[in-house]
Amino acid sequence: MVSSVGTALLGKTEVVRLALVALLCEGHILLEDVPGTGKTTLARALAAGVQGRWRRIQFTPDLLPSDVTGVTVFNQATREFEFHQGPIFANVVVADEINRASPKTQSALLEVMEEGAVTVDGHRHGVDTPFLVVATQNPVEMSGTYRLPEAQLDRFLMRLTVGYADPAAELAIIRGDRLVSPDSLTTHTDAERIARSRAAARRAHVDDTVYEYVLRLAHTTRAHDALSVGLSTRATVAMAEAMRMLALTSGRPYVTPEDVQTLARPVWAHRLVLSPEASVGGRTGIDVLEEILDGTPTPQPGGPGATANR
Repeated sequence: MVSSVGTALLGKTEVVRLALVALLCEGHILLEDVPGTGKTTLARALAAGVQGRWRRIQFTPDLLPSDVTGVTVFNQATREFEFHQGPIFANVVVADEINRASPKTQSALLEVMEEGAVTVDGHRHGVDTPFLVVATQNPVEMSGTYRLPEAQLDRFLMRLTVGYADPAAELAIIRGDRLVSPDSLTTHTDAERIARSRAAARRAHVDDTVYEYVLRLAHTTRAHDALSVGLSTRATVAMAEAMRMLALTSGRPYVTPEDVQTLARPVWAHRLVLSPEASVGGRTGIDVLEEILDGTPTPQPGGPGATANR
């Protein structure tokens, strides 16, 4: 799957690997970067790799919540109200430029991202499984954008940055060498295989020292002077699921502290809320997270009491 998606997005193997870990966890992904770096290409390639329905929603300032979830209409022939599904009813939903929609429309995704269902006119409608939202947004200040609220950011398992391609990959892109359209990619997995992968990941061995390491990092964020809001319990549970899947996709039946360090930035950084002083000082969530990782001893497999510097 990494190789296949990599034919559509050259030179971004590590980002693709993390995105596929999130996909196998059935966790939502936020792709954040400046325009023109391949965010939508990666989102479409991920969708093409999963057997099932996928839909793309182009978020705009005039998009309404009903344009996402669906609407109930009156059928004059049957004289009954019928629910017409919106594009959110798919296995993979690509929410392109999500920060261009109004907060009211953004909030239409909150329920479905957390519970896998949509409530319209008092009636609850379940979506397909697996269900995955791959959202893209531009972090730069641009006219007509709306910042995602913290409650919605917390629903994303990972926030990934594609970044600019290295010179060799960018040259190949300019020439058009080896580039494949996301729509022509081969399907590699389906709902059954994803469910089996999740079951296999749950059997990965996690030593108590690794769980304690995750807990120490989370507790440190809650008491840090540069943070107004630290990591929630949802964030630690998300880390536990992601680190087991990362170990599985790396060919290991056990989780290491290095898995936690690899995933800390994509899984945790977007969940942190900076204090006003830290924000004015130009610090970011990643800066604070790096400081916490550097200051927290890394557990060693030798025993519960054995520690070493990172």
